[in-house]
Amino acid sequence: MNKLLWIKITAVCGALAVALGAFAAHGLKSHLSPALMQTYQTAAQYHFIHSLALLAIINLPLNERLLQWVARCFLLGIILFSGSLYTLALTGIGAIGIITPVGGGAFIAGWLLLITAKSLEK
Repeated sequence: MNKLLWIKITAVCGALAVALGAFAAHGLKSHLSPALMQTYQTAAQYHFIHSLALLAIINLPLNERLLQWVARCFLLGIILFSGSLYTLALTGIGAIGIITPVGGGAFIAGWLLLITAKSLEK
């Protein structure tokens, strides 16, 4: 696992989570229906939580190959789950929602992969 690369990816994810959340709070309130605003906020919430989770997992003292797969799952989840919800909220194109469960599945897969983790300590 290239830890420095993952730190940079995590930093970008975290910065985007804050920026997109602030954009909604300050620029979208008057433009989105309450339902679409809730969709957008759900995207931002999962985006931010999994950005923090990325930061945590890349620092765990566990098998690096496993951690890389967990990180990939979380990143894919951010892109597909949060990305599809952001897009749905901003465009109103309901068909994009078909991608959302795939991203949710990636989040779940990442969390479940942690069950198989083995400590590097003996």
